Parts: sequence; structure tokens; C-alpha cells
Amino acid sequence: MAFTEFRPLDEKCLVEYIKATPALSDKIGNNFDDLKIKEVGDGNLNFVYIVVSPAGSFVIKQAIPYVRCIGESWPMTKERAYFEALTLREHGRLSPENVPEVYHFDRIMSVIGMRYLEPPHIILRKGLVAGIEYPLLAEHISDYMAKTLYHTSLLYRTTTEHKHNVAEFCGNVELCRLTEQVVFSDPYKVSEYNRWTSPYLDRDAEAVREDNILKLEVAELKSKFCERAQALVHGDLHTGSIMVTRESTQVIDPEFAFYGPMGFDIGAFIGNLILAFYAQDGHADQGNDRKTYKEWILRTIKETWSLFYKKFTALWDEHKDGSGEAYLPGIYNNPELHQLVQRKYMQDLFHDTLGFGAAKMIR
Repeated sequence: MAFTEFRPLDEKCLVEYIKATPALSDKIGNNFDDLKIKEVGDGNLNFVYIVVSPAGSFVIKQAIPYVRCIGESWPMTKERAYFEALTLREHGRLSPENVPEVYHFDRIMSVIGMRYLEPPHIILRKGLVAGIEYPLLAEHISDYMAKTLYHTSLLYRTTTEHKHNVAEFCGNVELCRLTEQVVFSDPYKVSEYNRWTSPYLDRDAEAVREDNILKLEVAELKSKFCERAQALVHGDLHTGSIMVTRESTQVIDPEFAFYGPMGFDIGAFIGNLILAFYAQDGHADQGNDRKTYKEWILRTIKETWSLFYKKFTALWDEHKDGSGEAYLPGIYNNPELHQLVQRKYMQDLFHDTLGFGAAKMIR
């Protein structure tokens, strides 16, 4: 069976596909007798299969040309798989401990083959609902964000490299438009997609729609989101895009990646933790009032920002005489000025983080 044009993979097709792809068949020792395949997609956008044999395992993710949970009435570019693979490889190069390795990418079939994050890895959101503490979460996620955001920004890169990469990722415009719609537009108007407000949240939703000052702020955030190509951001860094154990933190699903404002990633993560904090009262029971867990979440929020600040500025200090063109060493050449610039930059970034975090929470 030749795979020279796009077709959705079912389980039977998938076995043929693996046989025809050495990068994948080698991972399972070419053993097709004891192969187990399980479909685990969350059903929103993509097909996701776990492939396991006694010799090895991997995950196959295939983008299809429409929103899967809605159907062909909502078309969606399958090119998103290309940007996801590109970002997994780039972020994986910069932060290999926190991004699953890509074994294979096929642009025609929109297929990514990557490391299977075996149990006990679970989606962080599920862990937060279950009340599990992850002692290394702030350490790991701050590491991932500092390395990926710093090294893809003009603090580290030349303007030529940066423009080249920005141009490449401009191709992911459809997924950016989807974010523009669901984060910066739909919550502020009556929209057919705002289905989850009645009856308890109707008044709150109306208050958001009628808040002029809020709309001014959101317009500013939207313009930053659309216009500010600061770094290669994940673009969807919520607690559903992170898999965890107590020792491991893995960032997945960067199909919304583009060159945008750093605060969008940091804000998405912190905003999701704040939502998880408020949700804990709903998970409390007689055996566990979740008070100590709420304290852990607050500590994690605080540590995430302070560790990120420390690591990001340390990278900046380390490379301040490098090829980054944001602050040329010939101009910003004394310690006092370097400190001034850094303080201003990080203050602005914190401001962005809070704004985008709030927008994600409202959404």
C-alpha cells in the first residue's frame, strides 16, 4: 500500500504504514505479531494512536483536514502537523528533558511519530483534579519556558535568523486565527460557541460582554498576540498540554505554535493553575478539604514565575556578548545599563503574563 497522498489512518492502515516506515518499524523491532494499537485521541482535532510491542513503543498523531469533534463543516488545515513537528524538534533541542522526542514526520500524511510517555504519566489537568502534588513541576516548566523562549528570541538570535523563522511560522495562520477567535473574540460577544454559561454563568458572561475597560485591555492583548513576534511560543500551554509524573514533566501538542509574545505561554500556564486553585473547593470532600493542596498550587504559581525569572535572566547574562541583536553589546556595555534593561524587560513580560493569563481564564 503506497502512502503517496493523504488519507486518514485507521488501525489496519496504520500497521501497513508502520511496515512501510523504517523509522517506526525499527522502534518495535519489526515485530508485528504482538503489536498492540490503541486510539487515545481526545477527539477534538486529531487521531492519536499508542503503538506498543515487546521491543518498544511510540505514539502516532495524525492531523485531519477538519475539526474532528465538529466534523467536515469546520475545515482545518492539516498543515498544523508540520508546525507541531517543527516545534517539537526545536523545543526538544532546547529543552530535551521536557519535550518528547520525534522519531518520524510525514508531511503528505500529516503524521508525527514520537516517544510514548508511558504510565504513570498522566495529563497534568487530571492530576490537578485528583489532588496530586508534583514537587518538580515549577522547576521543570520554568526550565522549559526559559530555554525555549530565550533561545528563540532576539536576545539570543540575529535579526536575519529571527525574521527567517518568523516567516516560516506565519504559515500557521489558521491556528492563530482560531486562538484569536476563542480567546480574544468569542467571550466578549454573543457567540454560538459559548455554550456552557446557562443558567449559572449567564450574568457573569453578560458582565464580561458589557465591560468597556476590559474590552480595551483585551484589544491591546489581541494586538500584541497578532503583531509581536517575540519568540517561538507553544501557543496552547495549558494543563491539558503537559504530561507529568512526580519526577517528569513533558510538554506536548504544540500545534498552535507561532512567533508571538512570550507572556502568552507563561500566562496560559499560570492562568490554568489559578483556575485549578479555584476549582479545588468543588473537589473537596469529608476526607480532604483540599486546603493544603490549594497552598501547594499557590506555591507552584509563585515558584514558576520566580524560577523562570532567575533562569531567563541567567541565560541572558551568560550570552549578553553573543550574537543576539536586541541589545547590542557595543551599546548596552555597562553593568548598570544591562540591569536597567533587564529589569524593564522582565517587568513588561510580567505585565503581559498577567494580561494573557487573565484572558485565558475568561475564555
